[in-house]
Amino acid sequence: MISVLELVKKIKINPLFWFVIGAGVITGHFKEIIMMFSIVLIHELGHSVAAQYFKWRIRKIELLPFGGVAEVEEYGNRPLKEEFIVIIAGPLQHVWLIGLSFLLLPYQFWTVADHQMFIMHNLMVLTFNLLPIWPLDGGKLLYLFYSIKMPFQKSLEVTLKTSFILLCIFTLTSMYLFPFHLNLWIVLSFIFFTHYFDWRKRSFAYMRFLMERYYRQAEPFIETVPVFVSEKLTVQQVLKCFRRGVRHKVILKDPSVAPKRIIQEKVVLKAFFEQKKATEPIAKLSPP
Repeated sequence: MISVLELVKKIKINPLFWFVIGAGVITGHFKEIIMMFSIVLIHELGHSVAAQYFKWRIRKIELLPFGGVAEVEEYGNRPLKEEFIVIIAGPLQHVWLIGLSFLLLPYQFWTVADHQMFIMHNLMVLTFNLLPIWPLDGGKLLYLFYSIKMPFQKSLEVTLKTSFILLCIFTLTSMYLFPFHLNLWIVLSFIFFTHYFDWRKRSFAYMRFLMERYYRQAEPFIETVPVFVSEKLTVQQVLKCFRRGVRHKVILKDPSVAPKRIIQEKVVLKAFFEQKKATEPIAKLSPP
């Protein structure tokens, strides 16, 4: 059973959000800040409830001015369809929130001004989060799209490169349209830092991806997909062909041998982590 209280205990507020809250209080926009905080909180709880439904391990939920980040310990080893549902569960919260605002209009405590402000903030958070920029929801959907056909390392690198180009375009556009929007520039600075940090640690992310596959028992519902490789490739080269969201069986493309030789994923991972055979040809892991 999903425990919302358990999720609430994992919520952390990023210092950037505290800055925005403080600025709102000082400038007298307290009601607006409460609305924004509630919208961001519900958006992030949408992600988290979906993740908990699929029994993902949630480390923490960090609230940011433009949304939030739910840190999980799955490292790309869950089905991509689950990831898709977890990603869109956040943006979908804005649908019922906007609908709720219309239902509250007949009541005196919810003025037309409140309604318009609430709708504006919902659309702003929704639109911004769907931009194909990492680590926004749109950036995660972009990563998911690349992950369908590309190996882990390549999909991550292509996502970050594509996202960085789009981020630069968005930043240049913002310089022209919103040159004095302080909150926007704080958020963009945070996103640039995230890009730099995630690019630097991409090799670490790849190793965590492999370690999770090896040390954690495979989920029975994860699809097994064959990887066809040359027998001359080394163990570490074969591992670079592994994709997110699926399990693999390695099939050697050796026309001189029939039937084809199949090596299970666990054998390849064991050779890499335990047997120190990273540079050996993959063909040596299985008898002819």
